[in-house]
Amino acid sequence: MQQISWDDFEKVELRVGTIIEALEFPEARRPAYKLRVDFGEFGIKTSSAQITKHYTLTELMGRQIIGVVNFPKKQIGKFMSEFLVTGFADENGDIVLSAVERKVPNGSKLV
Repeated sequence: MQQISWDDFEKVELRVGTIIEALEFPEARRPAYKLRVDFGEFGIKTSSAQITKHYTLTELMGRQIIGVVNFPKKQIGKFMSEFLVTGFADENGDIVLSAVERKVPNGSKLV
């Protein structure tokens, strides 16, 4: 494992946001959803997430998640991803979202 400095860690903008829209993403190569997330002062951003094994569209609505908001935008087919959704692979390789324990203001930084 490569070590990084504290300065390196501080460059990563891990921010909390609330999912305000979750849609099917049938064009994706692997099953995924399109998400619109409110990151407070950082605005509403879109991303895709391969989280269909553990989450339904309905249960994602209003859920707070953690995203990296300072990566460059990435084109995924006809869809533009504006942040990276964070999570962990379970024993089957399916993604479990990283999230906050209690509600915090959208845009709050992981410290």
